[in-house]
Amino acid sequence: MGKIHPLNLIIVFCLVLIMSSCAAKKDIIYFYNTASDTTIAKQTTYNPIFKKDDFVSVIVTCDDPEAAKPFNFPEQFMDKNYSNSGYTTGVPAKVGYLIDQDGNVNLPVIGKVHLAGMRRTEAITMLENKYSDYLQHPIVNIHIENFKITVLGEVNHPGTFKIPNERITILEAIGLAGDFKIAGERRNVLVIRDNDGIKTEYRVDLTSTDILYSPVYYLEQNDVVYVEPNSTARRQATVWRTEGSLFISLTSLIVTTLSIIFR
Repeated sequence: MGKIHPLNLIIVFCLVLIMSSCAAKKDIIYFYNTASDTTIAKQTTYNPIFKKDDFVSVIVTCDDPEAAKPFNFPEQFMDKNYSNSGYTTGVPAKVGYLIDQDGNVNLPVIGKVHLAGMRRTEAITMLENKYSDYLQHPIVNIHIENFKITVLGEVNHPGTFKIPNERITILEAIGLAGDFKIAGERRNVLVIRDNDGIKTEYRVDLTSTDILYSPVYYLEQNDVVYVEPNSTARRQATVWRTEGSLFISLTSLIVTTLSIIFR
């Protein structure tokens, strides 16, 4: 019988090690449980809810532009140089109004109005009714200027992202962060949501179509998405942390012994 070269044994050993750590297909593919003829119910239109500490711009227009001027910031403050091109750029934020801890904003002419807890459509209707006492056919546009989400953990580009259009799904957020690393746990993603200081945690499975009906499918401002390492990654980390030195020493001993035997 021919001798077995030690290099071949090492290659076989490495292949076994790699295969033992491979994740199952169902653990890494999105919507694994989707049948080929499945029809997903239509999603309702996303309608953001205003919260305390939101920084909002409120722009009022009407049939007579001159009449609307007292209800808006002076034109010099509406210049494009005041716009915020990104959350981390350090450029001053666009002019607007901070929703205070009582949930109110103080608007020109009409004074304090309560916005926290209201959806955009509700707030627009309420404000247009108030402005109709002063203006002909008022039109109100409200925009959240500090709408941002954070993605952390086992993704390729973790960070905080400003969302200009105030609408983002959890899948789009993962995409912004460069998608999962191979070690990311897709079946137990954590979303932390803050509602008036109360933190609520949600666990979602991105390999299931159930995510499309989750309350966190559409993210809200200041949501935090955390992707934890999957069980394989955690197990490997534990093994290497506790037994790495022993494993390396043992491997070196085996290679040295085989080299002597088959020399």
